[in-house]
Amino acid sequence: MHASNRTARTAGILFLLTFASAIAGAALYAPLLTDPDYVAGPGADTRILLGAVCELVLIVANIGTAVVLFPVLRRHSETAAVGYVAARIMECALIAVGILSVLTAVTLRQSAGADAGEYLPVARALVAVHGWTFLLGPGFVVGIGNGLLLGFLMYRSHLVPRPMALFGLIGGPLMSLSGIAVLFGAYGQSSVPSALATLPEIIWEASLGIYLTVAGFRRPRKAGADRMVPCHSVRRPVRMFH
Repeated sequence: MHASNRTARTAGILFLLTFASAIAGAALYAPLLTDPDYVAGPGADTRILLGAVCELVLIVANIGTAVVLFPVLRRHSETAAVGYVAARIMECALIAVGILSVLTAVTLRQSAGADAGEYLPVARALVAVHGWTFLLGPGFVVGIGNGLLLGFLMYRSHLVPRPMALFGLIGGPLMSLSGIAVLFGAYGQSSVPSALATLPEIIWEASLGIYLTVAGFRRPRKAGADRMVPCHSVRRPVRMFH
């Protein structure tokens, strides 16, 4: 297999792994995130811990996509490629803070004992921290990194079909703007407007993962190869007569 195809398929598998781990993590976290009295109840700590493991896998896969694609993307715009890596790292840093808040809530439930009721405000605050990290990371930074920057790089390089890359160019900023709207209370993070604004980005990331895994990269163009050279700028050879 050609090296570029190996790179594409590795990146594609990592993108699909980000989807699987993110969905699994959110599902496993549900008892803690939806029950305001989780700390005072019987708890489902093992399930929450498994959710944290899924999000650790998500962090590895997220950074993996950026590291694997960087050598290819930098040929077309090193600035945008570095920005994409930085955005991925920032997203993962916020996810890590969310993991710590969830694990701290679990520890609080295990150590609270008969006084668990007194710790309810603290536990709810920790859950709120997780909610804000989810909004600022997967809800905002992803739109800039995976959407706008990666969409621009894929559109410019022709490594994937351009109509596909447009979903990232359009969906990324739309998702980030929606995150700002949620931040200011225009609508809820789980509302219909938020879901509709996020849909193009979801389509972009899912289609990118599937395309790279199945088809690999299209034949890349060198940066600037699509620029036409004016005819008058081409010098004809001058014959020398003796």
